[in-house]
Amino acid sequence: MNKIGVTYHPKSEAARSVAEEARRRIAPKAGEVWVASAWDDEMREQHVPGTDLVICCGGDGTVLRAARAVIPHPVPLLGVNLGRIGFLTEITPAELFEKLDAIVGGAGRIETRAMVETETLRGGEEMREHFYALNDVVVGRAAIGRTVQFAVRTDNTTIGGYRADGVIVATATGSTAYSLSVGGPILHPESREIIVTPVAPHLAPANSIVLPEGSLVEVQIAPRQSAILSIDGEPDMDLGGGDIVRVRTSQHQARFLRLGPPGDFFIRVGRRLNWLNE
Repeated sequence: MNKIGVTYHPKSEAARSVAEEARRRIAPKAGEVWVASAWDDEMREQHVPGTDLVICCGGDGTVLRAARAVIPHPVPLLGVNLGRIGFLTEITPAELFEKLDAIVGGAGRIETRAMVETETLRGGEEMREHFYALNDVVVGRAAIGRTVQFAVRTDNTTIGGYRADGVIVATATGSTAYSLSVGGPILHPESREIIVTPVAPHLAPANSIVLPEGSLVEVQIAPRQSAILSIDGEPDMDLGGGDIVRVRTSQHQARFLRLGPPGDFFIRVGRRLNWLNE
């Protein structure tokens, strides 16, 4: 590999330390190595073009930030777990340093993950630039103790009207995140379906709906209501009555460097959810 990037969570001294040590060890092996906070918005323009691999030191949030930051460049990511659960991370810091020669030498396989693209409409006009999410898009209540009335449509067909705390539109990757906590299904990580799940709906079933790739999902806020749009767990913008959030599978994909066998996903999930009797 000629150019390797290392990102870290800016609030974690441990992550920063691992990132700097990784740079020190990679420098003699690769043509170029750069280090930046995963929350550094200038990283994309300055460093990402031409990068062969981005090593993400932190937790799932660090990986999610990096996945969005590298768009539109199809740069593989390698997650190093210094967080809590780490569904998206692949190895520990010790394993990173142990396998560094093999990683720089091109070992492993590439796993692709679907992402979704989101646009927001007010009065039929687009409000802001498109957003991209690897995990999920959530339209949720703006105030504690108040539900919001949502209309959910797919391809111009209404599939649900909910008074609820929110609506989650998740990818297969996001199926092990917020969607899972409200009873959503777990999808194989490389599948491209979209999961739509209401959060705490009032007087309505909380069943998820799984839609095929290519589906357009619309979540509309009822008149005189307010909500918040969240992208991969980060509150991004306020919504008002009549606003529409559109979500569809993106042409951009996240690419992960995997060092274990393909079935390792189920082992990783089983361990984190205590499903395995080990």
